[in-house]
Amino acid sequence: MSTILLIILVLFIIGALPRWPYSTGWGYYPSGILGIILLILIVMSLMGAFRTGP
Repeated sequence: MSTILLIILVLFIIGALPRWPYSTGWGYYPSGILGIILLILIVMSLMGAFRTGP
């Protein structure tokens, strides 16, 4: 499960880079959203949400 989340997070990071002309006006919105997602994943992993087993 954590491997899938890591792959999705990397894809989001690549997608948030302002490399295309139409995305230069977005500002900090994509990276801010990614920061929130990353913070939620860190908190969930510290709480043990991704542990498997008994």
